Amino acid sequence: MTGLRYVYAVCHPLGAPLQAELTGVAGDPPRLLTHHGLIAVVSHVPERDFAEQPLRAHLEDLDWLTETARAHQGVIDALTVVTTPLPLRLGTVFRDDSGVRVMMEAREDDFRHTLDRLEGRVEWGVKVYVESEPEETGEPAEKAASGRDYLRQRRRYVRAHEDLWQQAEEFASRLHAVLSSHAEDSRLHAPQNATLSGISGQNVLNAAYLVSRHESEEFVELVDRTKDDVPGLRVELTGPWAAYSFAGEETGEGDTT
Repeated sequence: MTGLRYVYAVCHPLGAPLQAELTGVAGDPPRLLTHHGLIAVVSHVPERDFAEQPLRAHLEDLDWLTETARAHQGVIDALTVVTTPLPLRLGTVFRDDSGVRVMMEAREDDFRHTLDRLEGRVEWGVKVYVESEPEETGEPAEKAASGRDYLRQRRRYVRAHEDLWQQAEEFASRLHAVLSSHAEDSRLHAPQNATLSGISGQNVLNAAYLVSRHESEEFVELVDRTKDDVPGLRVELTGPWAAYSFAGEETGEGDTT
């Protein structure tokens, strides 16, 4: 099949085959491209969609982007079952196999170093949210009898809101310190925008933790024990994922010229 080469990840040779009938981006099954003992996991994708200009336009199309990201993640998830992949950024595309090999040659030392560091490890994500409040509009719940009563109720509301946010920030800091001490590495990401994510509550912690597979059960139990520590807060755990936050990917630019 002709077409450009879409690269999902680089990894060591697989210890077991990928699941049968796995399809990737643009519906094409992933293939393994070997170079100096490393594996690039690639699919063939059509130039009409993945050359530089159409790809740039497609990345502004939310439906197309969602479908492509889901297919990309499906391959990464399948790889995570059988090996420790070094995931590349969504939309990493090269002209042909030779372009992929040139990239692997140029970055071989970095790939080997990072793969050795990530071997046997997975990423867990932990988010803390301040739950929506009854007076989310900022209006007191009780009807004020006078202007003075209204101002008094407003002051109580503001103080309660400030206290909750202070508790949330202190809890998030403590939780991050505890989880970081039980992980091999950690990353703090910017809080998620509630409007864009569509998730209820205000995000006060958005962190990733690199954890050994053998210690993941203990890490999950540690997070579970904190979930009810502070009323009004919600703790969410996701994973295990391939270690995107620790892959050290500077760019997803390929060579499609």
